Parts: sequence; C-alpha cells; structure tokens
Amino acid sequence: MTTTAPTGAAVPTGTPPPSTAPRGRLRLRDKGATGRNNGLLFVLPFLVLFVLFLVWPVVHGLWMSLTDSSLALRDTSFVGFANYAEAFGDPDVWSSLGNTVFFTLISCVPLVLVALAMALLVHSGLAGQWAWRLAFFAPYLLPVTVVTLIWTWLYQPDIGFANQLLGTLGLEPVGWLSDEAVAMWSIAALTVWWTVGFNFLLYLAALQGLPETLDEAAALDGAGAWRRLWSITLPQLRRTTVMVGMLQVLASLKVFDQIYILTKGGPNGSTRPILEYVYDVGFSGYRLGYASAVSYVFFALVIVISLAQLRFFRQED
Repeated sequence: MTTTAPTGAAVPTGTPPPSTAPRGRLRLRDKGATGRNNGLLFVLPFLVLFVLFLVWPVVHGLWMSLTDSSLALRDTSFVGFANYAEAFGDPDVWSSLGNTVFFTLISCVPLVLVALAMALLVHSGLAGQWAWRLAFFAPYLLPVTVVTLIWTWLYQPDIGFANQLLGTLGLEPVGWLSDEAVAMWSIAALTVWWTVGFNFLLYLAALQGLPETLDEAAALDGAGAWRRLWSITLPQLRRTTVMVGMLQVLASLKVFDQIYILTKGGPNGSTRPILEYVYDVGFSGYRLGYASAVSYVFFALVIVISLAQLRFFRQED
C-alpha cells in the first residue's frame, strides 16, 4: 500500500519521514565533542599536579596563617587575623622587607644594564663569538653552592683576591661579608655575576631579530654609531627591556639561597631577606602559622608590585 506525497510522488506506507537536520552538522558536533574530551584527557595529568602542588598548598597555607599551627605542638586552634596583626607590628618583618627591597634596587639595575651592554658587545661582531657567549652565560649554569664557594674565597679577609687587589692599590682591606655597610653590596655583586647571563641571552635574541634596514638607512643618512644605538636600536628593544625588568624584579624579591649560605642574614640581620625570616620563624622557631601569615603579607606585596609594573608599562606604551 502506498500514499501520495504532497509533490505527487508515491511513498511506501511505514517509511519514516526523512530527517530535516543536516547530517554534516551532526558529524561536526560529534567530532567537536570528541576533540574536547581528548583534550581534557591530555590536560588532566597537568591539572592533577597543578592542584596537588600549587592550588592545595596555597589554600592550606592560607588556612594555616589563621591558626597557631606549630611544629612543637600537635593541637591547633583558630586565631583569626592575630598572626597578621602581629606581623604588621613586628619590627623584624619590616627590617627584612627593607633588606629585600634594597637588594632588589641595587641588583636589578646592573642586571639590566650589564646584560644589555654584553649583548651589544657580542652583537657588534667581535671575533670569537662562541667564546664570548660561553663566558657570559656559563656562570648562570653553576649551582648556588658552587657560586657561593667561589665568592667566599674571593671575599676572604686575609687571603681573598678582592682584598689582595686592594692591597696592591694601597687601600685598606674590607670586610666584604662582615661589614654591615658592605655585605649587601657584596651579595649583589655576586648575584649580578651569577645571573646576568640569562638576561644577556634575552637581549641577544632580541638584537638578532631586529631588522637591519632602519640601521642601514640611518647610516646612509650620516648617523653615527651612538646616534643609531640611541635612536634606533634601544627603542626597538623596549619590550625586551620591560620583560627583563619585570622578571628581574620578581626574581630579586625572592632572594634567599646565596644570602643564607654566605651570611645567614648577618651581620646583625643587615642582609636577612623576608624569605629567610619566614624560614627562621617557621623552621627554627616552630611557628608555622605565624610564618605562613608573614609569607602571605610578602605575597600580597609581590602582587601589588607586579600590578604596578604592568600598569606603568601599559601607560608608557
């Protein structure tokens, strides 16, 4: 038995009407859902590690900062913002924060300028390019223990190279790590020698990516080397300088290793950064709750400085 369709064609009875949905669209939707599921499977291992080793420690540390948690006591009680109130009134917190900011100021500027000078020197076409690059970058590959051992010998008061050099110039020896007025500058010099190689590579990569047409056109117009450097090369390196500056500020604010190994915050706390104070309070004083509160105060300071940098550079752009 057959029925007549509106167009006049015969359609067998019992045959389902044709689907009005385009098949290609259904297939595309199926493939899109499958692709998303596969993407989640690839990302899942990272998400698990991210939650376990970053998100959970941050949340647990924030909770710990609101308690009187201690390594010496098993019982923990909720104290609210008492740890934060104590941190804001603790003179040791402010002195260690001052030391951290001072180290950041005296180390970041040379780490940017020296790295730029080294990159310009190598990019200028000196003979033995591989030797220059190796010499500038090799210290960055050394572990902190090796670096501090080298500079400890250099800073020795009696047999160290630094004081022997001063003696040949007729100057008095200096207590590089024992004088409160000099110790932080000595650590900054060590840090510049150790870490400037990374910034050097960033600047060198940026220089190699600059177009040469502008420099060649300026040279044909009679511009000298210094004018081309100041008016053409440096403006094109602005974004690299911003990136290097931001990375260096954040790295200097987190200084800990070299200071702890060299001076342990001495003499008289003149070189103790905030992270070493957190370590001393938490693991030497056993006050984990208070140490967590101090670390979150420092974390808030880092966030404020980072946002201020971003806003400043965006306004400049």
